[in-house]
Amino acid sequence: MKLDFEKMGGLIPAIVQDNNTSKVLMLGFMNQEAYDETVSTGKVTFFSRTKNRLWMKGESSGNTLQVVSITADCDNDTLLIKAIPAGPVCHTGADTCFGEKNVEDIMFLKYLQNFIERRRQEMPEGSYTTTLFQKGVNRMAQKVGEEAVETVIEATNGTEDGFIYEASDLVYHLIVLLTSKGLRLEDLARELKKRHKG
Repeated sequence: MKLDFEKMGGLIPAIVQDNNTSKVLMLGFMNQEAYDETVSTGKVTFFSRTKNRLWMKGESSGNTLQVVSITADCDNDTLLIKAIPAGPVCHTGADTCFGEKNVEDIMFLKYLQNFIERRRQEMPEGSYTTTLFQKGVNRMAQKVGEEAVETVIEATNGTEDGFIYEASDLVYHLIVLLTSKGLRLEDLARELKKRHKG
């Protein structure tokens, strides 16, 4: 990637965005050396204008930024870095340097499937999820059907809270079934995206 460091006297702005939530985490500046260090280590490293040296984000706090991708803008003088934060990004302790919470409830579904996958691998005693995996795919599929019926009943004759409760049961059991088949919610997202006509 050929970057134009000359336009701003040897520095270019680097916008850091959370790879999972798409929230903008912070803005820093890089010189050629900071960029090269970021690429070689996979950890976001800036040039600190106040310290006049390279500064790896999280070098003292441990809240590093693991690089997922680096893209230059159309003029090759600004970077967009998608990263995975190891903790709060701002020195104040906030999730982002803009005071935003870096969490979206929809991301819990991904966390939940990862948790269910760990249950499948570890099979701890006393876990409801473990019992579903032990009973096999037929029972898991049956539970999805039962929860779908209960969701329909709540949608047509129940309350909003009851509908949310039953729909949550349905999604949970569907994730368990997907996991048992070696599939993920991302596979459903890809299929829906393929079908979407805009």
